[in-house]
Amino acid sequence: MVITTAPSRELAEKLAEGILSRKLAACVQMMAIRSFYIWDGELQKEEEVALHIKTTEARYSELEAHILEHHPYDVPEIIKVPITGGLPAYLDWVDFATGNDSKEMGRKD
Repeated sequence: MVITTAPSRELAEKLAEGILSRKLAACVQMMAIRSFYIWDGELQKEEEVALHIKTTEARYSELEAHILEHHPYDVPEIIKVPITGGLPAYLDWVDFATGNDSKEMGRKD
């Protein structure tokens, strides 16, 4: 999973649509948040949208490049969080949706 933020819902939706159309992720969840952080030595308080991006290790580099290319921040938050477990059928779907699995979903081979 990759976590990033966007300065507006409109940009978050554009990022999500671009990510999904390129099969860089299987799912993107968005949540409105308020971020407090230090930038250039000053306390910042901003409304942002957090994106939780469900992807695979194989797609990470392309996903990171896509975010960097389409993000307005000089240094966008891009954090990779390893998934160490989960429902096998869901994890199989993530692989399938990102083009990492040649098997058809739902088949029992």
